[in-house]
Amino acid sequence: MGDPTPALSKRYRLYNAFAEHQNRAQNRRAILQFIRQAMRPTRFARIPNAYEPLRANLNKALAFMGLFVNEEGELGPSERVHTLTEAQRRAQDLRADLVGRGVHPDVLAFCKAELLADNYFHAVLEATKSVADKLRARTGLTGDGALLVDQALGSNPPMLAINSLSTESERGEQRGFTNLVRGVFGMFRNVTAHEARVRWSMQKADAEDLLTLVSLIHRRLDSSHMPPRV
Repeated sequence: MGDPTPALSKRYRLYNAFAEHQNRAQNRRAILQFIRQAMRPTRFARIPNAYEPLRANLNKALAFMGLFVNEEGELGPSERVHTLTEAQRRAQDLRADLVGRGVHPDVLAFCKAELLADNYFHAVLEATKSVADKLRARTGLTGDGALLVDQALGSNPPMLAINSLSTESERGEQRGFTNLVRGVFGMFRNVTAHEARVRWSMQKADAEDLLTLVSLIHRRLDSSHMPPRV
């Protein structure tokens, strides 16, 4: 891109450069490419604490265009907002409904405006990550995804048991819970392998149901115990 007004301050030089290029090319590809380059996480290796505040502010603006930048610095589609207060109101409404359901407090922490400015899917994805964090904290394991679930819940005996495992029914419940957590991880955690999931236009009712499911998982993990290992 050219620099049509080099004598002006940086913000006006950038604006005029983008405007001149977009008017000439009749597309926004240069602006999107600039965002991709500027938001590469590797650029923030020495100042990691600056990345998330910058991404949150950028996503507030991009939400008006139906776009957002994810944690990997990649652009993707989001639910378009039309007012500055829409994302905040969406967060408050969702949080109020979940409080009424009595969901786990570890889930409520992810009902934030900056997440819902992206889309409901992103809030569910972040809440799902909290399950992995709890599994690691309770067990000392360092893995992620299905491997973490199998190591923590699926071994014999499991590192974490949700019941006494004294009957076949209880052992079946443990296996079912393991499959449930593994399924939630497969559905939301591996974003690159499930790119179509990110493009869901998730509605509020779906987000509430899914966050309630994550809440159930948290409660069962909170009440779980570590069986003696021979």
